[in-house]
Amino acid sequence: MLSGELCPRCSRKLVIQALDSAPELCKTCRLAPPPFVRAVAYGPYEDRMRAAIHALKYDRLHTAARGLGWMLAEAIAQLADEAPAEMLVVPVPLHRTKFAERGFNQARSLAFHALSALRKTHPTWRLTLASSTLMRLRATESQTGLTPRQRRLNVQGAFTVSDPTEVAMKHILLIDDVFTTGATARAAAKTLMDAGAASVWVATLARAGGFDFKANTAFSRYSDTETIVGIPGLPPVLNLQREFTFSSHEQSSF
Repeated sequence: MLSGELCPRCSRKLVIQALDSAPELCKTCRLAPPPFVRAVAYGPYEDRMRAAIHALKYDRLHTAARGLGWMLAEAIAQLADEAPAEMLVVPVPLHRTKFAERGFNQARSLAFHALSALRKTHPTWRLTLASSTLMRLRATESQTGLTPRQRRLNVQGAFTVSDPTEVAMKHILLIDDVFTTGATARAAAKTLMDAGAASVWVATLARAGGFDFKANTAFSRYSDTETIVGIPGLPPVLNLQREFTFSSHEQSSF
C-alpha cells in the first residue's frame, strides 16, 4: 500500500509535514478542492506495477486483471469505515473509438474483479457495478506529456451521464487504473455531481508520483500461476522484457 504522509483528500505525497500533527491537504486540494470526497490507490505507478498495468492495458494480458483487481479491492477497502454502505461503482469510460481499438475497458475489468474480492472481504458493503452510467462524449488526446492545465482542458466537458435518474442522490465510487494529476477524476466527478450524485469517491490501482511502497504479502501468491512480485497472471520479472513489448503510452488519462 502507499505509505508516508499523504494528502487525506487525493493521496498525493506531502513533501513537507509538520511533526505531531494531522496530515494537511496538499496545495492543489487547498486551492481547488476536488469534487470528490477522497481518492485512494493501492501503490505507486512505477517499476513492476507500471509493467503490470501496461501488460493488461496495451498487451491485452487479461489474466492479469484478476490479481490487479484484488489489489484494487485493497485500495477500496481503505474507504470502508467512512464511505456510504451502498454505492454505485462507475468505471471511467473509454470513447467508443478507443474501445473499438483496444477491445475492452481496463477500468471495468479491474472494477469487476475488485468487487468479486470485496464481496468476500466486505459482504455487507453494497457495491453495484454500473458500467454504462458514465459516457465519454469525445475522444480526448493522450494526457502523456501535457501540463496539468492542458490535462484539465483536454478532459473538460468530455463526460456525460447516460441517465441522470440513475445517479440522483446516489453515492458513486469512480474507478480507473492510474491517478496522475487528477484532471480526469475531477472532470468525471464533477459530471456525476452535476447530474445529482450525493457524493463521489475515487479508487485507482496506482498513483503517479514519488511514493514509498510496501508490498502486501497477501498478494505474494494468488494461485499456482506464475507471478511477478505479487501480481498474479504475469510472467516472472526476469522474463518481462522478453515476453512483452511495452506501449509508448506512459500515463493514464486519470
